Amino acid sequence: MFCRSGSAWASILPLLAAAVLIGACEHGNRVAIVAPDGSTRATVKIEIADTPQNRELGLMYRDSLAADAGMLFVFPNSSHLVFWMKNTRLPLDMLFADSNRRVIGIVTNAEPFSEARLGVPGDSQYVLEVNGGFCQRHGIIAGDRFDFLGFSPSTAN
Repeated sequence: MFCRSGSAWASILPLLAAAVLIGACEHGNRVAIVAPDGSTRATVKIEIADTPQNRELGLMYRDSLAADAGMLFVFPNSSHLVFWMKNTRLPLDMLFADSNRRVIGIVTNAEPFSEARLGVPGDSQYVLEVNGGFCQRHGIIAGDRFDFLGFSPSTAN
């Protein structure tokens, strides 16, 4: 039944607004990995490492990472970035993206606890770490791009 009464809408609108906000919070910050043809290969719920302290800690000491989760490292500027797996218990794929959010290279199945320096040729501003094998399962390749959903990345240097 459709009701034109202002008082009915006045009581319903706050509930609708709350439902929209809860839905938005439920999704949180996400990164969609999009192929050159515009199709979405995967969407990842992310934690953001945008401070020197958070970038240094990264995913170290974690015992698990959900299949659709990851950590996005955000740097103030593009540069040649290298990572290592010291104190990281999980094998990871690392997607390196430039300032235009284009994936310029991928390190796959990085070995836990390794101190080997891992990177790709070129300058990156973003690195997305996900579970090892994620890129292969979703067909993610260099040339794909990141779409940031629910946030705009910035850094505290």
